[in-house]
Amino acid sequence: MKLIITRHGETEENKLDILQGHLPGKLSSEGIIQAKKVAERLRDEKIDYIYSSDLARSSDTAKEIARFHPNIPIEFVSELREKNMGAWEGKSRKELGLDSTPRANWVFPKDCETSEEIFNRANNFFQKILLKHSKEIILLVGHSAINRALIAVITNKSASEIKLIEHPHNTSIFVFEINENKNHTIHVFNCIKHLE
Repeated sequence: MKLIITRHGETEENKLDILQGHLPGKLSSEGIIQAKKVAERLRDEKIDYIYSSDLARSSDTAKEIARFHPNIPIEFVSELREKNMGAWEGKSRKELGLDSTPRANWVFPKDCETSEEIFNRANNFFQKILLKHSKEIILLVGHSAINRALIAVITNKSASEIKLIEHPHNTSIFVFEINENKNHTIHVFNCIKHLE
């Protein structure tokens, strides 16, 4: 299986440092341009199936990509949603007093999805698509935390190591080749050359 992973374009909330979690999010004018650019980059890529988060910021990005692949099935799924941020959703880092605290040191609210929970969600989804699409080229359109959790699963890292994975840029591209032994080859990692 070849797996292409990307993240949604910049949102209005990203610009204001608002934690979105399961909120839909709205692509900014820059985010719409980024979505068009990543769509252009993937235009000639062979893709057999597209899965996208069902949250607006990712589904809008996925629809932009799908314009160049009109005959490819596209499925909007809750498994690819961003990490649920609980009571923090819709609040800015500044509002929460986190603007000068490194993310690794944040103490999340009790109703926030844990690293283990998002890792398990990513792992369950990965195993499902591996079974269903073992010989196909699959595009996933997600979010920062869920994409990092997926990358942790693919690269045999643990839930606690998710935070060590490079933060995905808006519409950055990751490409992995997965074989039957679940070994992987990384072809592209967090690449945004299409935005230059």
